[in-house]
Amino acid sequence: MLRSTNKTYRVTWFWLAFALLLPQGLWAGEKPNIVFILCDDLGYGDVQCLNPQHGKIPTPGADQLAKQGMTFTDAHSGSSVCTPTRYGLLTGRYSWRTKLQKGVVTGFAPCLIDEDRPTVANFLKDHGYQTAIIGKWHLNFQYCDPQTGQPYLAKQFKSPPVGTKIPDGPQARGFDYFHGFHHARDMQTVIENDTVIAHDPPINMLPRLTRKSVEYIDQHANDEKPFFLYIPLGSPHTPILPTKAWQGRSGLGDYGDFVMETDNAVVQVTQALDRNGLTDNTLVVFTSDNGCSKAAGIPQLAKQGHIVSAHLRGSKADIWDGGHRVPFMVRWPGKVEAGSSSDQLICLTDWFATVADMMDAKVPPGTCEDSVSFLPAIAGKPITSTRAGVVHHSVSGHFAYRQGPWKLALARGSGGWSSPNEKQAGKDAPKAQLYHMVEDIGEQQNRYLIEASVAERLLQQLQADIDRGRSTDGPKSQNDVSNIDLWKSEKN
Repeated sequence: MLRSTNKTYRVTWFWLAFALLLPQGLWAGEKPNIVFILCDDLGYGDVQCLNPQHGKIPTPGADQLAKQGMTFTDAHSGSSVCTPTRYGLLTGRYSWRTKLQKGVVTGFAPCLIDEDRPTVANFLKDHGYQTAIIGKWHLNFQYCDPQTGQPYLAKQFKSPPVGTKIPDGPQARGFDYFHGFHHARDMQTVIENDTVIAHDPPINMLPRLTRKSVEYIDQHANDEKPFFLYIPLGSPHTPILPTKAWQGRSGLGDYGDFVMETDNAVVQVTQALDRNGLTDNTLVVFTSDNGCSKAAGIPQLAKQGHIVSAHLRGSKADIWDGGHRVPFMVRWPGKVEAGSSSDQLICLTDWFATVADMMDAKVPPGTCEDSVSFLPAIAGKPITSTRAGVVHHSVSGHFAYRQGPWKLALARGSGGWSSPNEKQAGKDAPKAQLYHMVEDIGEQQNRYLIEASVAERLLQQLQADIDRGRSTDGPKSQNDVSNIDLWKSEKN
């Protein structure tokens, strides 16, 4: 009897000790430094380790992150173009719930993120973080006369004058520090915090952002407060401008060279973390805002053996997966298994809920309508989701809905720039496309006409996610516009 009692005590104490080693959630309450690197127009196949057969551009920085952390093979940007993805990343909400139903913004206008909407940045500030963005904003802000405070118009200046003030930029949306630019066509206008500080040729921007990111890490390495450093690079988006030191390195022309120089920014940032002893206490995320652009010269790269979207169909702007399935690596030594991978479906809108989960905190009321934490996935566990599926969106506003292996695209063609586009597909083509993304990841066999019940189920779920103003559980929310058109091609 005594022996049995002792055995019971031993078992009890074992599980009690084990339980004490675990946080209430997966690493709940941990406050590592966070570095989030968002490339611009980097295709899934542009990262060599994701495209071993047809990836001809060396990317040692991204490849090393994959070796040291986890690679998500079914990660998607919120849209197949720039602005909507950035909105979703920072707010946890699809951008098509705003007035931006297609395309991108061009600056010289009030910020797309409402002043009273919480962002990842001000959420982390509330939880003791220093927050910084070094790179491309592309969510609109106003350029104002420093004397009168009146907004300038885009037609007044090619580049707003040095000294111009920005009242509704990143600092007004939760970031303590900003160094960068608005978007590619205004890249020569260099901004720090809320002021235009210089005009600099665009070829200097990538080296500038790399240098400033490294400087930020060096300067804050010994601070008591952790930092969130968001690095939305402006490359390899156009203008495709590798610096002299990188020209000719890839053997694939300017685009290949620019991808290599972009990857070198990853190398420099991770080396700065290593040098400062921050690697073990820093969560690093590396991804892209959408697929590779046609401006890269996709056919010529293919002739040279480099396939920018790897095994996926389409590229930037498209509703096919080449438009929005993106590289996604997470490194957090001791927390994320080195060299691991996950095929769980995630979206960049999920970043906000993941950060909240990591802080063991609830997301702020009235936000994160489309955000689900993928924190369990990086521990090798299933994601617990109240969301039925993920919504995709093309440059022209065409919708697709992904649930499990099925993907319904409400477009006759690419919904973007690849052939056949909507006009080329013609009225005789089926009004929608349905693909089984496990059996047919290249989206070649349209099953829309033969799997009508599946298509109808996905369509109804998409409509419900739109009508409720959210795709996750919670109180009904309001979209910013009253009429969101599902069938864009029907009006063409």
